[in-house]
Amino acid sequence: MIDPHVHLRDWSESSKETLLHGFSTAASLGFSGVFEQPNTNPPLVSRALIEKRLLDADSALRLLPGRLFHGLYAGLTREPAQIREMAGIVREYERVVGLKLFAGFSTGNLAVPDPEDQKTVYAALAEADYRGVLAVHCEKESCFRPEMWNPAKPETHSLARPPEAETASVEDQIRFARDGAFKGTLHVCHVSVPDSLNLIEKARGRLPFALTCEITPHHALLWNDLPAGPLGPCLKVNPPLRPKALQEKMLEALLAGRITCIASDHAPHTLAEKLGRYASGMPSLVLHPVLHAVLLKLGMNGESLRRLTRDNILALFFPAGCGFE
Repeated sequence: MIDPHVHLRDWSESSKETLLHGFSTAASLGFSGVFEQPNTNPPLVSRALIEKRLLDADSALRLLPGRLFHGLYAGLTREPAQIREMAGIVREYERVVGLKLFAGFSTGNLAVPDPEDQKTVYAALAEADYRGVLAVHCEKESCFRPEMWNPAKPETHSLARPPEAETASVEDQIRFARDGAFKGTLHVCHVSVPDSLNLIEKARGRLPFALTCEITPHHALLWNDLPAGPLGPCLKVNPPLRPKALQEKMLEALLAGRITCIASDHAPHTLAEKLGRYASGMPSLVLHPVLHAVLLKLGMNGESLRRLTRDNILALFFPAGCGFE
């Protein structure tokens, strides 16, 4: 199994998790590879920081009893020169599995929320002839309603960052990629609502680039009425958990083979951060086996589950093959 979307913290955020702890957790769950997101502190937006992260990860990997592949994404800013440099690093390092664009702020300071700057990203990638994966966190900030968030009612997070924020951003990214002559694979992270998935399916086959998507275990299994009581903010994530009717449709879509892969979006915080400043993210690597058991119980066969957790991920990120599986 491979998890293509984890946040392993470390560095100045080692109180949340260290690379070694994240790797150990993944290995204990049977994973052969994890792909790390770039919104570390500091973020992975330069050659020097990416190379340091690879070296630090190697040091942690050497302490594991078995083998685990560590890949990471290079983070994108709005600067064309930086975007072109990151595209070159993906070509240079097999372990830099793709690029990551935060179209809205989530955790950390790495984001390109302005639509005009997002268009610049696609233009720069086209100029660089980038043909790899661009993974995008799709939430459009102009659709946010922060005044709706009430910490006493954690389910209101889905009102503050509503479904239309995700869907509008998905629509934007597809259009910007098409108009910007993007040549790679546009991968939509953590799809949480059926309207987003419908947009993706409608666009597939009509575009000069590949279009894929992922779902998290928490968006497939949990809904926004669950975060009740004093520990309710522990289930606060971006994009938010959705109403049960939408969650059920997303689980049905996963069973129907409409989603490319499963990705945890593992994103630990300290309990003080979750209950104090209401940080978004949860340690969801451990939800993989729960979701797998539910899918098998609902009739999914082992081959289909393998495609969602391994085969489709390898085909997406390593179309020419790779050395770790």
